[in-house]
Amino acid sequence: MKKTQLLVPARYYLRLSEVLTPEQLDFAQLIRELHLPPMLLTEPDATLSQQQVERLLDEVCRRTGRTDLGFRLGRLLTVSAHSFVGFGMLNSPNVEQALYFVARYFRLVMPSFRLRYVRGAGFGELHFTPAVAMSHQCLLFHLEAIGMAALREVRDLSDGLKLDAVLSLSMPAPSHAALYRGIPNLTTQFEVDQGPAVRLRVAADLGAIPLTTADTNALKVAEDRCRQLIQKVTTVGRLGDLITMTLSETGEQLATQGEIAGLFNISTRTLNRYLQRENTSFREIARQVQHALARDRLKAGIMPITEIAFSLGFSDAANFTRAFRAVEGCSPSEFRRGLRPAKARA
Repeated sequence: MKKTQLLVPARYYLRLSEVLTPEQLDFAQLIRELHLPPMLLTEPDATLSQQQVERLLDEVCRRTGRTDLGFRLGRLLTVSAHSFVGFGMLNSPNVEQALYFVARYFRLVMPSFRLRYVRGAGFGELHFTPAVAMSHQCLLFHLEAIGMAALREVRDLSDGLKLDAVLSLSMPAPSHAALYRGIPNLTTQFEVDQGPAVRLRVAADLGAIPLTTADTNALKVAEDRCRQLIQKVTTVGRLGDLITMTLSETGEQLATQGEIAGLFNISTRTLNRYLQRENTSFREIARQVQHALARDRLKAGIMPITEIAFSLGFSDAANFTRAFRAVEGCSPSEFRRGLRPAKARA
């Protein structure tokens, strides 16, 4: 059976050319060098596969050496950038209904992420989580771009009202963290949440903020069109790959099976059933991630081996050593010193 590719709108990534000066990067030349479809530059509805997105972002980051590209891109994006979804948002009766609209059809905006809108007492919150696995660099780029875009869109829809907001990002504070501190009425929190996520909480009754652009008939047209389009969008990807990425991004302590199931809003039984269909299990995925993190932390040479053992959920260093040797063929201390078996080095 042929695997369906996840396709994402190319229009957002092409706007990186507005962030970068021509001297830093010739975008048209880069697209040719990466053998990406030339129609990306001419077709407004052009798409990229997730693999092409990662190649493009990896190359842009490598050539420019910049870490702030996601932040800068997100600040450029307005509601109107989202095609029919943006049209529906602008014609909604109030800000809250506009956010419910984009949450329903977020797969048309960025199918590699999920969006949920939550209304609370005196606040509204947007919660974004990945829907597919992606590289660490690609993930960090999207967390920042999505967070900044969401902030701008809520403020644009609110017609310039000075609403206090809290932006929570699961990533460590980047080298350009000072850029966040320069945004008025925004508090930014880093290394929040167990798994990869973005949360934007706005301290206001967003349902009480009407939109001057509201139009019932235009909203119906947008809704009908989005319903048609979303039937053609397929969010694909192995749950096992997504769990692997989530566990790898949870920080020093590995999340438990129950915690991961909670992040995906499913029961542990359902999670196990999905993984069985993919011929794997949570235990096997956790073991692989655990070993990969052990290798990374040993290579970094910062944490003592006992501390690494505890951070990965082992009761003591002896159990960690036995588990590590069973896979790697050498002890953690030997691995750190580069004394690995020839077969393992190969």
